[in-house]
Amino acid sequence: MNEHLEAIILEKTNASKIIDYTIMQSLWSGYGEIIRCQLLESSLNSIVVKHINLPEQRKHPRGWNSNHSHQRKLKSYQVEMAFYKYYSQLCSHECYVPKHIYSESNNDESIIILEDLNNSGFPEVKRVVNLSEIKRCLKWLANFHATFMGYEAKGLWKTGTYWHLETRPDELDALQDLPLKNAAASIDKVLNQTKFQTLVHGDAKLANFCFNMEGTNVSAVDFQYVGGGCGIKDVAYFIGSCLEESDCETLENELLYSYFKDLENALITKGRQFNFEAIKKEWYGMYPYAWADFHRFLKGWSPGHWKINSYSEKLSQHVINTLQNT
Repeated sequence: MNEHLEAIILEKTNASKIIDYTIMQSLWSGYGEIIRCQLLESSLNSIVVKHINLPEQRKHPRGWNSNHSHQRKLKSYQVEMAFYKYYSQLCSHECYVPKHIYSESNNDESIIILEDLNNSGFPEVKRVVNLSEIKRCLKWLANFHATFMGYEAKGLWKTGTYWHLETRPDELDALQDLPLKNAAASIDKVLNQTKFQTLVHGDAKLANFCFNMEGTNVSAVDFQYVGGGCGIKDVAYFIGSCLEESDCETLENELLYSYFKDLENALITKGRQFNFEAIKKEWYGMYPYAWADFHRFLKGWSPGHWKINSYSEKLSQHVINTLQNT
């Protein structure tokens, strides 16, 4: 750990010493690291530091090293800092996020210091989840969407999600599925023009949820692509991140029912004065569009990806047919 980073951590946590630290993971394309630090003589036993240090030579696991990619990542870290500074404190325990301790950005280096979820009752990241755990993550999304329903995405992405069409021209160019390619702009437009908009997490995959030991409560991390949008985009992406093709289809109605029931309850509990039935009708209709939108990105980015399946193709074809008939 460099002396500059160590000095900032000690100052902002009032610790006398960093006893130990562990690199939890490297950031995508070599843009830095996430570090857990054990502290001495601080009110915090440990903290998590997201240290963004831009590499001299950019590398991407799948070869996407364009300037579009680089600029998107740069903005994503600024967006994440803005979310933690100005929005995260509005999240209740039902959509828990790590507490923001400190963040700063200078030239090619950014630092975000956060609460360690291991110490706050959320120590587990799961690769496989049961139905009740899936529904608990959907409940987190419902509460997040209810909290920020109608909010303007100031300082965040105007349109959230990391696969947003405007930020993915290279992947669109590479897309070989011409009907889907031709429909991409229309799909994007339909999603962006929904009447009811909220803040979307933007990368709500299973790996970004941390569970308590009982699997009954969750927190979410990684807010680089949070921004405005139709909340069902998070829902479709999350379901696709943790279920096989057959389960996505079999459980579709049950999971959407669970999400919308939690959204209704969250709006009531939070005193948000919105017409829930109108939201449900609009967003339910957007589910295939949200799925097709991500499918468009995935087929351009990684044509052999395991998430490309007949269910995705069926929903996308349904959307293409609908657009052609309107």
